[in-house]
Amino acid sequence: MNRRRFIGTLACIGGALALPGVARAMTQAQTVLPLDAAAFHGMRRFAKTPFGEIAYVERGTGAAALFLHGFPLNGFQWRGALPRLSPYRRCIAPDFLGMGFTRVADGQGVGPDDQVAMLVALLDELGVTDVDVVANDSGGAVAQLLMLRYPDRVRSVLLTNCDTEIESPPSAMLPVIALARQGKYVDEWLAPWWKDKALARSSKGIGAMCYADPSHPDDEAIDMYFGPLLSTRRRTALADAYAVALERNALSGTELALQHSRIPVRVVWGRADTIFSPKNADYLDYACGGSRGIRWLEDSKLFWPEERPDVIAEEALRLWNARSSEAEIAS
Repeated sequence: MNRRRFIGTLACIGGALALPGVARAMTQAQTVLPLDAAAFHGMRRFAKTPFGEIAYVERGTGAAALFLHGFPLNGFQWRGALPRLSPYRRCIAPDFLGMGFTRVADGQGVGPDDQVAMLVALLDELGVTDVDVVANDSGGAVAQLLMLRYPDRVRSVLLTNCDTEIESPPSAMLPVIALARQGKYVDEWLAPWWKDKALARSSKGIGAMCYADPSHPDDEAIDMYFGPLLSTRRRTALADAYAVALERNALSGTELALQHSRIPVRVVWGRADTIFSPKNADYLDYACGGSRGIRWLEDSKLFWPEERPDVIAEEALRLWNARSSEAEIAS
């Protein structure tokens, strides 16, 4: 481990807690109730871009943080993290092209490269120069591409279980991609789960696949995630197209660029994930030149950020404040 990485890791783990008010902020961030669907609907705005009208929820002021959701979810995934972190950042949670409530322009692609370009346009439209990024699942692939292509616009990255160059797509996604290529994924998987929410939470549903708590996703979340994708045939086709676009490894050839990057990257990984192997966390720690180490969550699965917003808040605050501490040391 080089000197820069060693100092950064120490700052992330312990030094941030010594900053005035950080420990208190972390304690306060654990006790906030998540936003419900009605509140989320009420906060949703649309930004006009060449890619379409991008749905997003925004809360807080000051320096911005960008929250990138997984598949087939949307910004509602971050409903617990936003109220915890909005006292410290202008928190922005968009819906990706082809997901959630975003209105995709005619003829617009929905692959990872398209998502990166869309996010830059969204930030421009919102007057945001740079961001701290928090990402999960396919959103983690987009986060890596964003930090490599637009390093001046990314201050730090908190990565949770997600794609990496060595596993994108994961083998568990191949049946999804095959069905989506036939235009059947949403109709044959998501539609039955939307209609039978107990099925969605069962061993045959997204619940057992991606969540540790058998009560997740709750009815409200299922409606928020799958309802928009089944609202019109065009939205269903876009969701299938999103899955198909994940077949190509958008992260291929990025390892050297990651090694050269000095953007602080913290990895928090649910070890019980059956979609992405734990080796991906080790890879990110090795490959990212700005790695601030890994935190393992032993019993957590892919979508643990939705279940554990307290951990997201804790790790984000530690990373953000450690970065400030490092800047002070460097100066």
